[in-house]
Amino acid sequence: MKITVMESTPMSLRFRLSGAGFGVANAIRRSAINSVGSFAIDSVTFYENSTSMFDEYIAHRIGLVPLVTPSKGYDEKDEILFSLSAEGPVTVYSKDLKSTDKSVKVANENIPIMKLAQGQVLRLDGKAILGVGSRSSKFQPGLVTYKQLGDNEFEFYIETFGQMPPAEILSRALSIISENVKEVRKELK
Repeated sequence: MKITVMESTPMSLRFRLSGAGFGVANAIRRSAINSVGSFAIDSVTFYENSTSMFDEYIAHRIGLVPLVTPSKGYDEKDEILFSLSAEGPVTVYSKDLKSTDKSVKVANENIPIMKLAQGQVLRLDGKAILGVGSRSSKFQPGLVTYKQLGDNEFEFYIETFGQMPPAEILSRALSIISENVKEVRKELK
């Protein structure tokens, strides 16, 4: 197998994979989308919501805000608390979600969450956990696609949502595949 990087930016990666079949190409794509862990706000506690929006609607929007996910030092047991307190008239943006951990923060500060009218108040805490895309799409670290160029040759495109660089998404996906293959080999012995 051979990988040739065609384009690499902070937000996307395009590369050619040669000498591999559909099974390998699809394993890479599926592992990157479904198995690479990233942080997302999974539960929200509302202390005050005088807006016209339901708590569940606001919680859903907040859960979809991409969070920077460091490569090391965290596992599924870790919980990072985010707080938000705003009073209208104001537009609430993702930057208004304040993290208790400097390493885990919003990936894009300019995502609008909602507008508050005069006198409306929104106060809440959100708990971020490390999850995988097979559990919920809010944990997917990015978009991963490929197209076949010829026999055993594919062009991949990885675009990050901001949680981690695209090359790291690929690296983590390949590590997961490698670990899964080791487990299968171990079971066959």
